[in-house]
Amino acid sequence: MKKRIICVWMLCTVCIGQIVQAQSLDLPMAEGPFKPSDASLQEYAYPEWFRDAKFGIWSHWGPQAVPRQGDWYARNMYIGAYKDKEGHMHEASEQYQHHLEHYGHPSKFGYKDIIPLWKAERWNPEKLMKLYKRVGAKYFVSMGTHHDNFFLWNSKLNKWNAVNMGPKKDVVGLWQKAAKKEGLFFGVSEHLGASYTWYQKAHQADQLGEMAGVPYDGQNSAYWDLYHEPTEPGDTGWYTNNPKFQKEWYDRIRELIDNYHPDLLYSDGALPFGNDVGRSLIAHYYNQGAQNGVVYNCKERSDGRWVADFERGSADGIQKYPWQTDTSIGDWYYRTGQKYKSAKEVVQMLVDIVSKNGNLLLNVVQTPEGDLEKDVLDILEGIALWMDDNGEAIYGTRPWKVFGEGPSLGGPEEKSQFHHIANAVKDVREYLPGDLRFTIKGNELFVFNMEKSEGPITIKSLGLKTATGQKVKSVKLLGSKEKIEWTQNDEVLRIEQPKDLPKYDTAVFALELN
Repeated sequence: MKKRIICVWMLCTVCIGQIVQAQSLDLPMAEGPFKPSDASLQEYAYPEWFRDAKFGIWSHWGPQAVPRQGDWYARNMYIGAYKDKEGHMHEASEQYQHHLEHYGHPSKFGYKDIIPLWKAERWNPEKLMKLYKRVGAKYFVSMGTHHDNFFLWNSKLNKWNAVNMGPKKDVVGLWQKAAKKEGLFFGVSEHLGASYTWYQKAHQADQLGEMAGVPYDGQNSAYWDLYHEPTEPGDTGWYTNNPKFQKEWYDRIRELIDNYHPDLLYSDGALPFGNDVGRSLIAHYYNQGAQNGVVYNCKERSDGRWVADFERGSADGIQKYPWQTDTSIGDWYYRTGQKYKSAKEVVQMLVDIVSKNGNLLLNVVQTPEGDLEKDVLDILEGIALWMDDNGEAIYGTRPWKVFGEGPSLGGPEEKSQFHHIANAVKDVREYLPGDLRFTIKGNELFVFNMEKSEGPITIKSLGLKTATGQKVKSVKLLGSKEKIEWTQNDEVLRIEQPKDLPKYDTAVFALELN
């Protein structure tokens, strides 16, 4: 009993300390049940809308699309050739070279000069949202701000925003209006937390060549409201340790929350700043959205506090708490000549994720002008075709006793590049004939035959005397009216495939369980 009292006392002391720190830093929060402590945040209840939705589409879009050179342009355009401390030579980044050839040296033409070139003249949010709904998305996420510190909402705290510059439109607001009109839940992503250290390259200068020592435009204090002030030596982590910057992040993301009240908020990294600042923001967000059921994503193990996010990765098994994969159909920003995922790869990825209690948030790459390339449209049509027949096996389902079976489960799985959560594996993988995944809704079990195959499908998990076996009453193939022949014994369930299978690769059988 004494040990239990001591543990409770220590926990309360930690919670009170975090709350006091939040108050001392002037981090105003909406009133409500949540406090800036782990113990309080663990009282969070995952909303059913998110658990049922399974599939969202993301617009990871902004001025960095303009050069058509992919992700991280606003940083990499400031990386010229250099020698490291060991004397090894490093070539200039491809984006630096592209910038030099097309715009000039970043001391004269910096990222601030790219921003006015983003006009979004072919962007039609209503048309795109109708398409995304037809493709099967149940929620939509708009970029709020990337690491470039350019806001896509109507901000009073940062003049560098899309209402003042570039398209001169409230991008977040217009996306939200279109999403709500189509009945989709709406979210925003914020990447600002990492911006303070990420942008420090703009404060430097070429180390080599004829422009060596000539400062980039980020050294000009007149533009520090875009590029941020210089950080202190040693402040080089993903998140800054500067309290002033952390407070600025809090105020600006709180403005985004309070002005738009999104159903979902995504942070690009672990819980920002790993202290009372990040916890205070989540508590504020949960309190102001408690009645509607909101979702917070970050790339850190949740322990019931939020929805853990796996960037370009997937869990390797069924997770206790709902989670999400965020990935892109191609590069994160538009890049000339990029390779896109196929509709088949997206569908298989979605199925695997859902079978493990996860959701898929898929970035659909827009051109700088705001529309979609024909290749992307064709991929979306392929996803829509599959969803029309098989959406009932995705939406509103839950994991079964096991997520799947098949020959590829015994082999090695390549780890995700961004395995911020333990046991994360790559989001796209190759499947073999006989690989299966399962979801369940009520007494209906859905069996996904991941890779098209000939002959019968044998399901070991449904043998009557296996650990997971249940008696099957009926079997049908979604998207087909053909009668399906099947048999079940102590070892396996055997499904005879019809001659006429759907055109897509991943067929789905619906099994009524006794």
